[in-house]
Amino acid sequence: MPDFLFPPMPPVRVAIHGRDECFPVHRIYCVGKNYAEHAREMGSDPEREPPCFFSKPADAVAPGSGEIPYPPGTENLHHEIELVVALGAGGRDLSPEQALARVTGYAVGVDLTRRDLQAAAKQRGLPWDTAKGFDFSAPISPITLVEDGSDLQRGRIWLEVNGEMRQQADIADMTWSVGEVLAHLSRLFELRAGDLVFTGTPAGVGPLKPGDHLRGGIDGLQPVSFLITPVTTAGAAGRVIDSGQGGPSGVGADCKHWPDSDLDV
Repeated sequence: MPDFLFPPMPPVRVAIHGRDECFPVHRIYCVGKNYAEHAREMGSDPEREPPCFFSKPADAVAPGSGEIPYPPGTENLHHEIELVVALGAGGRDLSPEQALARVTGYAVGVDLTRRDLQAAAKQRGLPWDTAKGFDFSAPISPITLVEDGSDLQRGRIWLEVNGEMRQQADIADMTWSVGEVLAHLSRLFELRAGDLVFTGTPAGVGPLKPGDHLRGGIDGLQPVSFLITPVTTAGAAGRVIDSGQGGPSGVGADCKHWPDSDLDV
């Protein structure tokens, strides 16, 4: 057993619906502009542009229930509801059919985005890391396992804020299917078991503020339901949530004790 200069971070994990086991997270990949209407609302032409990929750090994962702190450094935090694919095996240069065989489950995720920082980065041709990869920027529901890499081809995807519907579409509206997204990714990276892939958001993205309550889901999957809180008051009894201490984030969290969503499905 090698010695470390300081104790390593505990593994990042996500709860699995109906199981005591956890899903160990390797990487988080994300797809931009994978719904035509969202691409248009962001000023792009979905008919001509190939998939746009970016990533989040694995420890950006947080349970999609309970409380999520409003991040520092932004005055324009946006929500993006997404289908998340969980891989149970990896590979490279995969066909869409081969890629689907690597899928072990699906979840509902929210790609929280510092939109003002993203806009500034786009204007200057800079990376999106600070806009997309901050702490707690990837709230996710428990993963629903599937058999034999089943392809989730259709189903209502929706998100509401304080009871107002903001986003609503069908995952059949994705420009690139799950298999196509994974095949594209496998030509850029070697995919591995534990990878999570956020597959893009439909139109209707919009701003959030402390005190907002988000609820969202996809047919057949566990929902998300969480409160945006000021970072100084987030967590139990006014305690600041610390993603490095095995608290409500996915870092070192006990999957059997992820807070339950209050959304009935």
